[in-house]
Amino acid sequence: MPRGSKSKYTPKQKRTARHIEKSYESHGLDAPEAEARAWATVNKQSGGGERSGSGRKTSAAHKAKARHDSARRAVATQHGHSPNRGRLSARRTRHASA
Repeated sequence: MPRGSKSKYTPKQKRTARHIEKSYESHGLDAPEAEARAWATVNKQSGGGERSGSGRKTSAAHKAKARHDSARRAVATQHGHSPNRGRLSARRTRHASA
């Protein structure tokens, strides 16, 4: 399948991309840029072509939750909070007393 082929997208994803593309064009973007941004938005919202590959079994809701969790971890790291904060020390004390 050549790059840029939209055959692996569902009809709903294709409709969504067309709608988003029209919206970008109405805001003054040229057609190629509007199309590129529309498909990027669809990919971000749904995780790519829903008819393709190993990610097919992963529901859209699960993908959304994973993105949300990842974003929260990223923000915590930016603010200087370790993702393992409190877990490792608690684990050490538990094993030490046993």
